[in-house]
Amino acid sequence: MPAPELSIITTDHGVTADVRTMIAQTRDAVARTVNAGVTLLYWRIGKRIQADVLQNQRADYGREILATLSQQLSADFGRGYSYSALTRMVQFAETFSEPEIVATLSRQLS
Repeated sequence: MPAPELSIITTDHGVTADVRTMIAQTRDAVARTVNAGVTLLYWRIGKRIQADVLQNQRADYGREILATLSQQLSADFGRGYSYSALTRMVQFAETFSEPEIVATLSRQLS
Protein backbone atom coordinates (compact mmCIF):
# COMPACT_ATOMS: atom_id res chain seq x y z
CA MET A 1 0.00 0.00 0.00
CA PRO A 2 1.49 3.38 -0.94
CA ALA A 3 2.56 5.84 1.75
CA PRO A 4 0.12 8.62 2.50
CA GLU A 5 0.56 11.82 0.56
CA LEU A 6 2.55 14.26 2.69
CA SER A 7 2.99 17.13 0.29
CA ILE A 8 1.61 20.48 1.31
CA ILE A 9 -0.46 21.98 -1.48
CA THR A 10 0.27 25.63 -2.14
CA THR A 11 -1.41 27.22 -5.14
CA ASP A 12 -2.53 30.65 -6.21
CA HIS A 13 -6.11 29.68 -5.30
CA GLY A 14 -5.63 30.39 -1.58
CA VAL A 15 -5.52 28.52 1.69
CA THR A 16 -9.17 27.43 1.66
CA ALA A 17 -8.93 25.88 -1.80
CA ASP A 18 -5.62 24.19 -0.98
CA VAL A 19 -6.92 22.71 2.28
CA ARG A 20 -10.08 21.52 0.52
CA THR A 21 -7.90 19.76 -2.06
CA MET A 22 -5.84 18.06 0.65
CA ILE A 23 -9.02 16.94 2.44
CA ALA A 24 -10.49 15.56 -0.80
CA GLN A 25 -7.25 13.72 -1.65
CA THR A 26 -7.07 12.14 1.79
CA ARG A 27 -10.74 11.13 1.75
CA ASP A 28 -10.22 9.45 -1.61
CA ALA A 29 -7.14 7.59 -0.35
CA VAL A 30 -8.97 6.43 2.78
CA ALA A 31 -11.96 5.25 0.73
CA ARG A 32 -9.67 3.22 -1.56
CA THR A 33 -7.96 1.62 1.43
CA VAL A 34 -11.26 0.77 3.11
CA ASN A 35 -12.68 -0.68 -0.12
CA ALA A 36 -9.64 -2.92 -0.55
CA GLY A 37 -9.87 -4.07 3.07
CA VAL A 38 -13.59 -4.80 2.85
CA THR A 39 -13.06 -6.76 -0.36
CA LEU A 40 -10.50 -8.96 1.37
CA LEU A 41 -12.73 -9.35 4.43
CA TYR A 42 -15.72 -10.45 2.37
CA TRP A 43 -13.58 -13.00 0.53
CA ARG A 44 -12.22 -14.35 3.82
CA ILE A 45 -15.73 -14.64 5.27
CA GLY A 46 -16.98 -16.38 2.13
CA LYS A 47 -14.03 -18.76 2.15
CA ARG A 48 -14.57 -19.62 5.83
CA ILE A 49 -18.26 -20.29 5.34
CA GLN A 50 -17.61 -22.29 2.19
CA ALA A 51 -14.87 -24.41 3.70
CA ASP A 52 -16.35 -25.38 7.04
CA VAL A 53 -20.09 -24.85 6.82
CA LEU A 54 -21.29 -25.53 3.32
CA GLN A 55 -18.82 -28.00 1.89
CA ASN A 56 -20.25 -31.48 1.52
CA GLN A 57 -23.42 -30.54 3.39
CA ARG A 58 -27.05 -30.66 2.36
CA ALA A 59 -28.33 -27.43 0.85
CA ASP A 60 -31.03 -27.08 3.52
CA TYR A 61 -28.46 -27.39 6.31
CA GLY A 62 -26.27 -24.75 4.67
CA ARG A 63 -29.21 -22.35 4.38
CA GLU A 64 -30.04 -22.82 8.06
CA ILE A 65 -26.44 -22.15 9.07
CA LEU A 66 -26.27 -19.03 6.89
CA ALA A 67 -29.55 -17.73 8.31
CA THR A 68 -28.39 -18.23 11.90
CA LEU A 69 -24.95 -16.76 11.20
CA SER A 70 -26.56 -13.79 9.49
CA GLN A 71 -28.76 -13.07 12.51
CA GLN A 72 -25.81 -13.30 14.89
CA LEU A 73 -23.50 -11.11 12.78
CA SER A 74 -26.23 -8.55 12.13
CA ALA A 75 -26.86 -8.28 15.87
CA ASP A 76 -23.15 -7.75 16.53
CA PHE A 77 -22.11 -5.65 13.53
CA GLY A 78 -25.29 -4.20 12.05
CA ARG A 79 -26.56 -4.53 8.54
CA GLY A 80 -24.24 -5.75 5.84
CA TYR A 81 -24.28 -9.34 6.98
CA SER A 82 -27.71 -10.37 5.75
CA TYR A 83 -28.40 -13.83 4.43
CA SER A 84 -28.09 -12.60 0.85
CA ALA A 85 -24.85 -10.71 1.65
CA LEU A 86 -23.32 -13.86 3.14
CA THR A 87 -24.45 -15.81 0.09
CA ARG A 88 -22.69 -13.28 -2.16
CA MET A 89 -19.54 -13.59 -0.05
CA VAL A 90 -19.56 -17.35 -0.56
CA GLN A 91 -20.10 -16.87 -4.31
CA PHE A 92 -17.22 -14.38 -4.39
CA ALA A 93 -14.94 -16.91 -2.67
CA GLU A 94 -16.05 -19.65 -5.07
CA THR A 95 -15.49 -17.47 -8.13
CA PHE A 96 -12.07 -16.24 -6.99
CA SER A 97 -10.71 -19.29 -5.21
CA GLU A 98 -7.05 -18.27 -4.98
CA PRO A 99 -5.92 -15.68 -2.41
CA GLU A 100 -3.40 -14.20 -4.85
CA ILE A 101 -6.18 -13.40 -7.31
CA VAL A 102 -8.22 -11.68 -4.61
CA ALA A 103 -5.22 -9.67 -3.40
CA THR A 104 -4.57 -8.48 -6.95
CA LEU A 105 -8.24 -7.72 -7.46
CA SER A 106 -8.47 -5.70 -4.25
CA ARG A 107 -5.42 -3.65 -5.28
CA GLN A 108 -6.99 -2.97 -8.67
CA LEU A 109 -10.27 -1.92 -7.07
CA SER A 110 -8.42 0.54 -4.88
